[in-house]
Amino acid sequence: MEFKDYYQIMGVPRDASQEDIKRAYRKLARKFHPDVSKEAKAEDHFKELGEAYEVLKDPEKRTAYDQISMGRHHGERFTPPPGWDAGFDFGGGGFTEGGAEHFSDFFESLFGRPAGPRPRHGRSARPGPHPGEDQQARIFLSLEDAYAGGNQSITLEVPEIDAQGRIVTRSRSLNVKIPKGVREGQRIRLAGQGGPGARGGAGGDLYLEIHFKPHKWYRVEGADVYLDLPVAPWEAALGKTVTVPTLAGKVDLKLPVNSQSGQKLRLKGRGFPGDPHGDQFAVLRIVTPEARTAEARSLYEKMAEVMPMNPRAQMEF
Repeated sequence: MEFKDYYQIMGVPRDASQEDIKRAYRKLARKFHPDVSKEAKAEDHFKELGEAYEVLKDPEKRTAYDQISMGRHHGERFTPPPGWDAGFDFGGGGFTEGGAEHFSDFFESLFGRPAGPRPRHGRSARPGPHPGEDQQARIFLSLEDAYAGGNQSITLEVPEIDAQGRIVTRSRSLNVKIPKGVREGQRIRLAGQGGPGARGGAGGDLYLEIHFKPHKWYRVEGADVYLDLPVAPWEAALGKTVTVPTLAGKVDLKLPVNSQSGQKLRLKGRGFPGDPHGDQFAVLRIVTPEARTAEARSLYEKMAEVMPMNPRAQMEF
């Protein structure tokens, strides 16, 4: 995929103010507008210009673009770095004054597919109160906090325009009530906490999209929790009772006699709370003790005599 230098397309420096960007767009839009321009490939230039302006006019999009564009050159191959968009989510909802509805693969790989050239919240040029923009942000919770719910203090890095028209980033702290058993991908709406309104208009809403931090033991699929549970060979063979951690605390689990590695044992109702309630699955992983002493090696030799087996008997080779 081709990298696009939006500053080069608009002919402005990287530190251009928002007013400089708006002025450059209006000048170039008149030059390349397909209805009046006699320039070669005017329509292509006009669409490319609209795409560049869609990014650079928006403080949030511009900040995200700046984070990944340093040192890159127009036309070179480009792939977005993993996790680059872990902050604000810009998918959809934007529009371009020039009416460019079809953005490039490069744009969509960074910001998603725009919903179209329609102003958000039905904004227009008429006077009166204008409601603020809705905003989205991703927050990352531990599984324990997501399971238990409760109040969480979070900090977001929010781009905004200062009095000189420059983009600056400020930290914003919020106290958020996390519902008990919140799921991966679920959104929490904070009314009035989005972009500020204009001319006395109400603030937009802030939507927090929930993501889980990696856990050293558990993995989550929907409402179910999975745990790889190490067990000793004699615990598996003799069907011993072992202690198993869960997000709600420790429980005892009776292993079936002659349990095998990879076997899944269900702990009903020990997954994420909700309707329906999730389960926890313990996936057995038999851990073989090392034969470090002569006595241990002798014991393994005895086992081979008493319990002969070919674990590869089912393999065809």
